Amino acid sequence: MTSPEKIWTAGLVVIGDEILSGRTQDKNIAQVASWLQVQGIRLAEVRVVPDVEARIVAAVNDLRAANDYLFTTGGIGPTHDDITVDAVAAALGVPVVIHPEARALLERYYETRGGLNEGRLRMARVPEGSDLIPNRMSGAPGIRRGNIFLMAGVPHITAGMLDALTGQLEGGLPLLSETLGCWVAESEVADLLRQTEAAHEGCQIGSYPFFREGRVGANFVIRSVSAKSLKACAESLASGLAGQGHAITPGGI
Repeated sequence: MTSPEKIWTAGLVVIGDEILSGRTQDKNIAQVASWLQVQGIRLAEVRVVPDVEARIVAAVNDLRAANDYLFTTGGIGPTHDDITVDAVAAALGVPVVIHPEARALLERYYETRGGLNEGRLRMARVPEGSDLIPNRMSGAPGIRRGNIFLMAGVPHITAGMLDALTGQLEGGLPLLSETLGCWVAESEVADLLRQTEAAHEGCQIGSYPFFREGRVGANFVIRSVSAKSLKACAESLASGLAGQGHAITPGGI
């Protein structure tokens, strides 16, 4: 159930010494904010904190108390300084456990990559009572516990996790979508997709490539909470694809 009168909000905790030192430039704030906007949720506050458990705990508790949702990025990898899971568990007052489904996913992923060692098994650790967020890019899933979402620090992996959550959160407005199918390699139209999305605020375009009948193609899913914006973006993308000589299948292939 949605409530158009309510302004749904989310907080984001960006975790990592490398962000604060400037060695790594954060890209997750922008993509989380844009994704939330399409879900009908407003990013209300962001905190960037070091790899210090007490600082992460404080930020998590502050922002989860002030918002409907809390997201974290960074610090869920295989090394000793990836302490997000421990910190969030401490904030919630629950133990850390090995999630059996996460362990199975990692075992399958690393079966041909040297096996599941102690470091890699760390990526199956979750705060007790958690569910998993699918990760198409690697074997390590994200973590969801109620309205708290723990995601990777690597932007393209975070993007995949966000995509898996699309339409799954209760927000201020229902999420609408329209699909266009096309027999084209997504790399050939990447610039068009990016330009079209940038030109239509409040819209996101997901690209889902496939290989069938000996050919490559892709389905492009446009999402927005605004029917008017969705229609304009879909028409613009269809026009752009047609202008490049590509036939379009409304509803997808």
